[in-house]
Formats: sequence, C-alpha cells, structure tokens
Amino acid sequence: MNYHIVTYGCQMNLHESEKIAGVLKAKGYDNPTSPEEADIIVFNTCCIRENAENHAFGNIGALKQLKRQKKGLIIAVGGCMVQEEGKAALLKAKFPFIDILFGTHNLSELGDLIEKKRAQRRTVISVPEARTEIEDGVSPVRTSYPNAWVNIMYGCNNFCSYCIVPYVRGRERSRKMEDVLSEVRALVEEGYKEITLLGQNVDSYRDESGADFAALLDKVASIEGKFRVRFMTSHPKDFSAELVAVMKKHKKICKHLHLPVQSGSNRILSLMNRRYTREKYLDEIALLRREIPDCEVTTDFIVGFPTETEEDFRGTLSLVEEADLSSAFMFIFSPRTGTRAAAMEGQIDEEVSKERLSRLIALVNEKTRQKSAKYVGKTVEILCEDYDAKKGLYLGRDEYGRMGYFESNIDRVGEFVRLRVTRANGISLYGEAAD
Repeated sequence: MNYHIVTYGCQMNLHESEKIAGVLKAKGYDNPTSPEEADIIVFNTCCIRENAENHAFGNIGALKQLKRQKKGLIIAVGGCMVQEEGKAALLKAKFPFIDILFGTHNLSELGDLIEKKRAQRRTVISVPEARTEIEDGVSPVRTSYPNAWVNIMYGCNNFCSYCIVPYVRGRERSRKMEDVLSEVRALVEEGYKEITLLGQNVDSYRDESGADFAALLDKVASIEGKFRVRFMTSHPKDFSAELVAVMKKHKKICKHLHLPVQSGSNRILSLMNRRYTREKYLDEIALLRREIPDCEVTTDFIVGFPTETEEDFRGTLSLVEEADLSSAFMFIFSPRTGTRAAAMEGQIDEEVSKERLSRLIALVNEKTRQKSAKYVGKTVEILCEDYDAKKGLYLGRDEYGRMGYFESNIDRVGEFVRLRVTRANGISLYGEAAD
C-alpha cells in the first residue's frame, strides 16, 4: 500500500511527518507516492499563521473528486490546526469526506485510528487534551539525509500574546537526556552528518535530573564522529552565558544562532509578552560576538502587531543594523483566535503592514547580500545535502547557514565538501569543489 503526506509549518512538523511515515510503515504502507496513487493521504497541518490554514483548507478540498473516484482511499488530517479549539468540528462539517481527524498529542495512535476507520463508515475523530507523557515509541522514516531532526522537548510555557502554540502543543515536556543522547549516537553511527536539536524553546530544556540545555548540548557535541550540531529555537529571555560557553567549546556546534526577536520596540515586546527588552537582546548578541566573533545570527520579525507605530517599526529597522543580523524570517502579524493579541484594539491596516514588511525585507536582504559578498574568493566547508536537477548543481550549507552550489560528476550527497566561492547571489554562494 502507498501513502502520501502533506506537511505544513515548521521543522517540528517536518520531523513529525517522518514519525507519521513511521506509523504508516508499521501498518503496511510502504511507499511514499503521489496523491493519485496513494491508498492513504495524511495532512500534517499548521495554524501559526492564517496562510498556512488557508493552504491546508484549499488542498484538502481539492481531494473531493479523487475521494469519489478512488474507492478505499483514506484521508486523514492531523496536527496543530486540528488541535485548535473547534477546528475538528469545522473540518468535519466542511469536508465530510475526511476519514480521520487527529491532534498533536496522539500521533502514535494513527495506526489504531486507521483500523477503527476500516471498521466503520463515519469519520473517526480523536483530539485528546494535552498530555504530560512523551511519545518516544515511534521510529521515524527519515527523509532528510544527511540531516536528522531530534526532538529534545515538546510544548511551550511562554504564552506570547500572538502565539497559539501553547494551546495546541501543550506545556513543556523535556525528554530524558540519555534518550536524546542514545538517539544521536545511533544517528551518527548510521552516517547522519548534521543533527538538529528541536524544541519550541530549547533554552528551557530540563530533564528529570535538572540538567539544562547547555549540559545536554555539551554532551551531544562530545559524541565521537564527524558531524555538525544545530539547535532551534532559542528564546532571548532564557539565553545564557553557559550556552555561549558550550558553543565556543565545541567545533561541532555550528557558529550560527537563530534567536527570534520579533520586534525592535520595547513597547511592542511588552505587548507581545516576550519578557525581554531590546537592550537585553543586543547585550546577548554582544556577548555572543565577544566569545565567538564570527558567529552569525538570524532571527524572526513580526510586522504590524496591534498598535505598532512608525516609531516602533523604525526601532525594528535599527535593530537589524545594530545586531548585524545575517538573515531573518519576516511576517505580517496574523491574529489567531484564542490569543490575547487577536482581541487587542489598534489592529494595523493591512496595507500599512505590507508597506512596512516591504521595507524590512529590503533592509534584511541588503544585509544578506553584503555578508554573502564577503565569501567570494574564500574556501568554506559545506555539507552536501542534495542535487538540484533544474540547476544541474549539488548544494549544501556551511555552518553559518549559507547555501552553496557546485558542479560535480559524482554524487557528493552526504559528504563534507570544501567549496571555493567564485560568486554570491543573495543568500546563495556558487563555486567549485576544492577537493
């Protein structure tokens, strides 16, 4: 039997789709394929922004005809959007041809839900409340070689006023340190070359012994073998000197930190319930650069948060310069039902938000181009990740997150390659393999 998985959202969702594939494989679904050839289609949804929900709704609706034509096809929808209050009922009403609806807390139960659906005609709905235990029994079908995602914790306790994650992911639960280390050791032995530790806020990791994230990162980077370590996402309110010391200690840890700031205005940060100031954020960047001078920092920005003024926005623009950011993910504020920000007065006109976003993108892109231009003439090490058939080039990232492209007559995927950079284009580098 064949399966097809559609994934929306973050790296956490990408890895959970690998786990969904593992559950399907255990139920006899062996081959990932196109929707037309699949016996089961699973949507792993996101609800962080309205666009993600709209895309999911559109793509689910497009399967109505296929469902009519293909007898026995199972359509399952799970993930964050389904976990959102009221969305399971809405999905069932809007798309009665959906067979299974499941949430974020019972991914491992999908196999049982499939059996239940086979035994009855009506839609199977299972969206349990948040759980305190951690599901560690699913063996993922990894699709990102030579990179591997490793969850170190689940959920979030921060309750930023714009964010729905704590409501759909539940409170923080950290995995046991030894379980994480065992998984990483096994991945390194299997030949994976880059390990990314995942959590909504990795800096708040605490295992049952009280060990913090810096301690875990230190032990992960001490595992023998040639591989890199990345982690995401950090939170400025929990960022620590101990973490910087561990990053400095180990060559395996990439000199790249993704540290979402969201805004350069203290007034907006307070309304967002971020629990740090612009000054604290810049102090953290200064500490990082003192200890690891060549470390690159990327971030996230939300533009058009309720009551944001031009002065507030100019604070964001100036922070890009002061923090010397290398790149950023930038979004217009998207109100999420059930969050405090969605009900705030002073919602910003969409055209104003779009104009501000355009200015921010232009500034960040210019910073990115300037940093990329400094690569030309240098030789960097990249981990070759894939082959771009359209460009006819292999590609991979250096430790700072820059993507490099090069020609090769042999398959280099999974290898560390020394790239002699001959030109730069935005965030991308082009060159020749020097080995």
